[in-house]
Amino acid sequence: MARRTKEDALVTRDLILDAAERVFQRRGVSRTSLQEIAQDAGLTRGAIYWHFQNKSDVFDAMMQRVTLPMAATLQAPPEAEAADPLQHLRRTLASAFYQTVHDAQVQRVFEIASHKVEYVDELQALRERHIADRDSCLSDLNRLLALAVERKQLSAGVPVRVATIGLHALIDGLMHNWLLDPQAFDLETTGAQAVDAYLEGLAVSRCTEQQRTR
Repeated sequence: MARRTKEDALVTRDLILDAAERVFQRRGVSRTSLQEIAQDAGLTRGAIYWHFQNKSDVFDAMMQRVTLPMAATLQAPPEAEAADPLQHLRRTLASAFYQTVHDAQVQRVFEIASHKVEYVDELQALRERHIADRDSCLSDLNRLLALAVERKQLSAGVPVRVATIGLHALIDGLMHNWLLDPQAFDLETTGAQAVDAYLEGLAVSRCTEQQRTR
């Protein structure tokens, strides 16, 4: 009986989070009330308080159920990264674009986190979480680009930190703009081409630098 009760509780928790995704996407996080989430889930508001303290707690649990594309780790076994860091980077970013386009739940939560959140009242703590996720991604990108410079795949003349920030802005901008209007362009194809153009630009800088030193 206890096991069944635990299973029922998990089912109810998922119902609440599924409803939260739908209502957050439809109304935005700040305009959504726990009562609206309860109604969408076919539950009472008291059922929500049994599982969550407040709306921020619901939002945090919703975010923890998925790994957003840019929050996904870029790490791999050291030997895989060292062998060809740029190829590993391209494969990882291609996977992130694919996940954004084809995983409906990831796409929905990504849209909420990107376009349906205001950092007000009880949601202020989410700003710190977003900053932490961004910094983690920047750290992974920086490591791979630094390896690429060591392997002479990219120019040493462009500071790695500058190249990292530019690449992150490119990827983040592509994803955010695609979420605004998925019909505007093919994220997978355009994303891969844009990343290639950016990385090739850094490689051209390396060739130019070598010519100048001759």
